[in-house]
Amino acid sequence: MKMEFKVEYLSFFVVKVEGEGEHAQKSYRHFQTLDEETYSESNVKWFLDGEFAKTVRRKVDRTPKTDQAPTKVGRFIAEPGYGLDSNPNYNMFAKLRAAESLDGFKASSDELVRAYMQASASRGGAIITARAKLTKYSDEPLLFIMKCDFESKIARIADERYLLQEVEMAISAKSIKSILYPFIPEEGMSSEWELKIFQSSHARYFEDFLKYVDYEPSVPEMMNTQVVEMVQEFIEETYPEEEEEKQKELEQLDVWVGKKERELQEKWTHEQVAAATQALVEAKPDLEMKFKLDGVMVKSLLADYGENIHFAKVGHRYVVVIEGDSFQFDKGISPVELLRPDQLESVIQRIAKKQAEPKLQYTEVASADEDPPF
Repeated sequence: MKMEFKVEYLSFFVVKVEGEGEHAQKSYRHFQTLDEETYSESNVKWFLDGEFAKTVRRKVDRTPKTDQAPTKVGRFIAEPGYGLDSNPNYNMFAKLRAAESLDGFKASSDELVRAYMQASASRGGAIITARAKLTKYSDEPLLFIMKCDFESKIARIADERYLLQEVEMAISAKSIKSILYPFIPEEGMSSEWELKIFQSSHARYFEDFLKYVDYEPSVPEMMNTQVVEMVQEFIEETYPEEEEEKQKELEQLDVWVGKKERELQEKWTHEQVAAATQALVEAKPDLEMKFKLDGVMVKSLLADYGENIHFAKVGHRYVVVIEGDSFQFDKGISPVELLRPDQLESVIQRIAKKQAEPKLQYTEVASADEDPPF
């Protein structure tokens, strides 16, 4: 269903950044601020109405599956006993929503752009601030902040009268990053403590810009925190009075957690691991488990551990047993699909026998016609 927006005010700014890092020189320029009448007659209406609808409809998970999720729900930070008006980021947005004139909206937008430029991750491009109402659902004003990258032709557009008319050439829609305030969890509902950000790049524009907004941890962050707490509790219980040994284990834990690629620790029994995984799965059943055994990657649910996926050792070699009722192969027929599987005991014997066999050593011998290697 098409969304109809009543845009009350819209400001268009251009930010320029010359140089990189600490020595970057940043400047900005205000091009135009439109009211409801001038916006409805402008050439940007067809373009931005569609972007407003995309921003509202864009789905978001409060607990993202990855740390790099482009869309997040943020919540304004306030000390216990204090209200929203104690948060500087909220106050900046509140001024835009409460502006009663074109000049008032422009002045508040100007303040926002200057705050954006102070963020270390800020980049050049166009910044659009807009206040609009989704009239079908509510008279409450919505605030849209959009950061747009430029196409090359923007450098040749310098006249305020023509810039917005040439917006199709000036703005690259595929790279638009946006903020929606307040967050709309469902149609007809809004949350004044929350906003939604979308930033489809590794540069965290808005997280750097909105310093007083907090975000729910991602699933990996949440699981890491819970596992670390479990291990700390285990160490405390295992070494109640052995302070030196306890400290050594905690230091090893810090090293283990800090590694991007980790090896099997061989510290806990199957029963201990099963109990820990069950506690995590009860809180979030769709937690993933990924691991690599040499060059073989396995991806499953954490709930599969101990049920359908089993870790074991045969001699000094690791073994992963994956059980199930049937196999399914993708396109590309292979001889493996013709296999009549052996019983597991036979496979284990084969693995053990392979380890017991001496490895052949190959020595390269120079022929009589060749020069000696030294």
